[in-house]
Amino acid sequence: MSKRWQHRPVGSNWGEFGEDDQHGRMNLVTAELRCRALAEARLGEVFVLSHPLTLPGGNVLNPNRYPPAFHPVMRGEHVYFNLAMETMDPRFDDVGSDEAILLYSQYSTHWDTFAHKGTVFDADGDGVAERVSYNGFRLVDDAGRGLHGELGARALCAAVMAETGVQARGVMIDLRHHFGDERTLVTWAMLEQAMRADQVVVERGDIVCLHTGLGALIRRADGKLDSSIRTACSVLDGYDRRLLEWIADSGLVAIAADNLAVEQSSTLGVDPRIGHRGPNLPLHEHCLVKLGIHLGELWYLSELAAWLRSNARSRFLLTAPPLRMPGAVGSPVTPVATV
Repeated sequence: MSKRWQHRPVGSNWGEFGEDDQHGRMNLVTAELRCRALAEARLGEVFVLSHPLTLPGGNVLNPNRYPPAFHPVMRGEHVYFNLAMETMDPRFDDVGSDEAILLYSQYSTHWDTFAHKGTVFDADGDGVAERVSYNGFRLVDDAGRGLHGELGARALCAAVMAETGVQARGVMIDLRHHFGDERTLVTWAMLEQAMRADQVVVERGDIVCLHTGLGALIRRADGKLDSSIRTACSVLDGYDRRLLEWIADSGLVAIAADNLAVEQSSTLGVDPRIGHRGPNLPLHEHCLVKLGIHLGELWYLSELAAWLRSNARSRFLLTAPPLRMPGAVGSPVTPVATV
């Protein structure tokens, strides 16, 4: 495949893993680093880092996403659920069930793929800006068929992310311990202070997990959220230049948080700091588009964070592959931490 771009955005790493690369920073997770991650599983105890897919509940957090909806599967004229198979043939004495589920892929615990976000940028140097994502893959083809009709989304989709296995060393940064449950825009200076206090070190190939406490509030609400949760707990300050530089320089391969968007969600409106023109979600653009760093959102980290703190640890084995769904721009995930 020929190079799709002559120019790359300032601060991007397009081409550094190959001009046709689709895996971004996950390329850094070598067999050697996986073995390093496996060494963190000292006791064999596991923590499931996902919510049930029915949470957060309703659509208070994001008015555009809805809980799972079950649909029937038919077997002839019968609904195939708790169906006595003797209905089909009197010789059978078993009972069978099947189902279909409509899922909003980013409603509950999920990964953002690189196809989730793009930018308008003149990547091919023809003087006309195109809609492109990581490594210059176009998000709309010349015929305007849209994301699911062409290579862009499929080249950067959940199925492609799943090919990497998404198994690496996880590193916990416990923002809730330092900043509580109030809405706090966390800058690099604040993040560095928290990391230093807890002796947390992030190295090349690590997946950073940010515990803000929102996951615990979601569990406590048990599906009955009120609007106050939209402005609870810490978020990274995506407009802090030094924070973005640290993300680029640290060698981390993904960031997962228990809040809605890692940074302040776009559902809260436009940040006044955007200026004349720029991304509504600057950290998303920086990670997903420019650097090939996946973002995990709405994870459940409180139990793991408490265990790590009580055992004076911050590292663990993290296994978190997305659903291998071609074309999907996001995917539900059931991450597992082994300590």
